[in-house]
Amino acid sequence: MSENIERRRFLKCLGASSLIIAPLGCSSVKEGESDANKPHYAMVFDQNKCTGCGECKEACNLANNLPAGKSRLLMEQHSGGLEGQPCPHCGKTTECGCERKFVRVSCQQCKNAPCVTVCPTGAAHRDEKTGIVTMDAAKCAGCKYCIAACPYDARFINKETDVADNCDFCLNSKLAIGELPACVQKCRYDALIFGDINDPTSYISKLLRVKDSVRIKPGFGTEPSLRYIPIVKLGV
Repeated sequence: MSENIERRRFLKCLGASSLIIAPLGCSSVKEGESDANKPHYAMVFDQNKCTGCGECKEACNLANNLPAGKSRLLMEQHSGGLEGQPCPHCGKTTECGCERKFVRVSCQQCKNAPCVTVCPTGAAHRDEKTGIVTMDAAKCAGCKYCIAACPYDARFINKETDVADNCDFCLNSKLAIGELPACVQKCRYDALIFGDINDPTSYISKLLRVKDSVRIKPGFGTEPSLRYIPIVKLGV
């Protein structure tokens, strides 16, 4: 129910035809305001809810016209068992699938984005209105510096455009027409939450205040905007 309310509120703020950015509510952001008063769009992936169906990936590929064999996001299947030790559920020492869990692998939308820092042409940049890391196709030289600099292996060259690509929360597709990212819309299990974490009234902010979350490779100092709620094992 809370997610549905947040979805309606988000769409109302975006509007039907243009992306209206708001730090609190739907008012515009003035130049010179501190980063704390600007929107910080983030995504939460709840590992407890993901079934690994892959529909999020399919929706992303379709919404962003990605070539066959390439995707802005991947779903990695992990096992909770320890290598060489018997599974506590079935006793097998080989991969058994008793305790499957899935991890979303995609652009982490880093606050301190290495791809932006190393790009010699300014093609990899942070969108002025939203703060989302994206690409300017007209400026990309295909040098692959951004790909090499990404510690999350989340960028690639789109062979149809010859431009480096990354998940930008559907900035130029779904967000541009006032919709949530394609993967968020498609997820039937509410494993994906998107919103402005600088807005204390947003659902994503409220969720992160009550749920423990982690970020991948936080020691790199990139400050990822993709948060993960890890699987919680409940006692008997």
